[in-house]
Order: sequence, then structure tokens, then C-alpha cells
Amino acid sequence: MNILISNSSSVPLYEQISNQIKNQILNGELKPSEALPSIRMLAKDLKVSIITTKRAYEELEKEGFIKTVAGKGTFVSEGNSDRLKEAAICEIEIKLDDAISQAKAIGLTLDECLEIFKSLFLEE
Repeated sequence: MNILISNSSSVPLYEQISNQIKNQILNGELKPSEALPSIRMLAKDLKVSIITTKRAYEELEKEGFIKTVAGKGTFVSEGNSDRLKEAAICEIEIKLDDAISQAKAIGLTLDECLEIFKSLFLEE
């Protein structure tokens, strides 16, 4: 599992961690039933507090992306992949709604917004 965090980002550390794990689950890098590092091990690897990694795991578990089995560890959920994809789409819609509000506030047209979206989407 590869996670990169930035201390200079405005996104909280726990959210950076949970977002990257979520993305790795959705794109198939992390498979259903695959074991995740323990909270302590992940905290040590990322050089963050245990509280930070615990919160990231709690968020992921609430959303159904992972499950914790007492005494055994934390695993990628075997849950419905459609449900996981739906949760990710919902997050994208929230972010796009914010971007659309900002675009309207500065007077961008739909065509200008679509061009920006297309340009960013196709960017390598």
C-alpha cells in the first residue's frame, strides 16, 4: 500500500490517508479481503500519530470500505462493489457542486466549465 501525505495540504492528514486508501480500493490496487497494516504500523510508516490513522480507518469503516475483525486485523471490505462505487460518485458530486458554484460566481459558462473538466480529465 502506497500512501503519500503532505503536511502543507489544507486537507487533514486523516482525510488524505482515507482518500488514498479508498482510491486504491476503488481502482483495484487493494482487493476484497486483503489485510491492511495495523493502525500502529501505518502510523509508524507514515510518521503520523496513531490517532490520525485510527480516525482514517474509522472513516473508511463507516463508509463500508474496510472492516475490522477483533484480534485479527483490518481488511478491505468484501462489500458490494456497486455500493463502494456509489459512495465514491457521491463524493465526486459534492466536490463538483462546489466547483460549479465557484465557476458560476466568476461567470464561467457551461462550455468553459466543460472544457476545463475535459482538459483536466484527459491530463496524464
